[in-house]
Amino acid sequence: MKNVDYIKTWQQTTQNNYGIPALALVKGKGLVVTDADGKQYLDFLGGIATNVLGHAHPAIVKAVSKQIAQLGHVSNFYAHPNALALASKLIAMTGDKTARVFFCQSGAEANEAALKLSRRSGRNRVIAAQGAFHGRTIGALSMTGQPAKREPFLPLLKGVKHVAFGDIDAMRRAINRKTAMVILEPIMGEAGVIIPPTDYLAAVRELCDKHGALLVIDAVQTGMGRTGDWFGYEYSGIKPDVITVAKGLGGGLPLGAMIALGNAATLFQPGDHGSTFGGNPVTTAAGLAAVSVIEKEKLMKKAVIHHENLLTDIALIPGVKEVRGAGLLIGIELDKNNASDIAKLMMDAGVLVNAANASTIRIAPALTVSPAQIKKFISVLRKVLSDDK
Repeated sequence: MKNVDYIKTWQQTTQNNYGIPALALVKGKGLVVTDADGKQYLDFLGGIATNVLGHAHPAIVKAVSKQIAQLGHVSNFYAHPNALALASKLIAMTGDKTARVFFCQSGAEANEAALKLSRRSGRNRVIAAQGAFHGRTIGALSMTGQPAKREPFLPLLKGVKHVAFGDIDAMRRAINRKTAMVILEPIMGEAGVIIPPTDYLAAVRELCDKHGALLVIDAVQTGMGRTGDWFGYEYSGIKPDVITVAKGLGGGLPLGAMIALGNAATLFQPGDHGSTFGGNPVTTAAGLAAVSVIEKEKLMKKAVIHHENLLTDIALIPGVKEVRGAGLLIGIELDKNNASDIAKLMMDAGVLVNAANASTIRIAPALTVSPAQIKKFISVLRKVLSDDK
């Protein structure tokens, strides 16, 4: 079958919530993927920051193959070694021994779990950021600060207030003793890789402490070493009450986690929440393998080095207005509102990226990206922007 055949089948079998895909990918190795027509692409989107080690990484293939041949699924009635080992690893990554982990399958589910956890505080009001993305389930969508995604599904949950991201005065006016939680991305990904002021998270932490609200860090997109730290908030010096993580956590497999710290770790009681596939033996085997490779190959340190090189080179390309982000989560602000057109031209030239909004190209390549692949990306971006003038 060719691309055109797969797309036709998609239209005949799949609901239209994603629109029609441009091509069908059939295999991948590292950062290189191949479509049904045999054309290869350099994957600089990484499954939207999910394929943290690229495609078909040997460590993940080995871990998953071994586990599926040994034990596939046990439900949450029983413990198994992988989930316990990964939970212990996540606790160590937070640096707080009081942390406790709830496993699920996606970022939206992790944020739903955080929302339910906050209700156990006896409060029900939530503060989130304008432009933020926390998922598409009703609870997560209620916290998502993007009107176009929210409006078709109104009314959503009551008691959610959205304030300008990075505006501490707006946060100060919004938070009070009725606030159950404040949820923030360390860097807003879907909004176009938006970075708050350096002291913003620390100031929000102080306000949450003052009013007794939980501070939830949505590290779904910034987590798993993508920004040069495990979760992406560490530069601020704060300790969140809750961290949500997914995407890269499973190394490409569906795995998420809601990590509660301190008193927040004691809020859930038996029967309060659950997930049939959360902490599945196979997905947690992949998660353990991903963490191990990130540590052994010092990929977080490499992400910081790659970031500096990318920012320097991209900023010099005519047609680029601004470059922002951290590690290997980068937003490229263009001079014109033609990001979708540029993303299409990049694809035609053999590089996959994403138009986060009308003027921003987002890249989130695997942490295993090579200098040669970065050089190719820069070359293609420069040519595409030059040809588009």
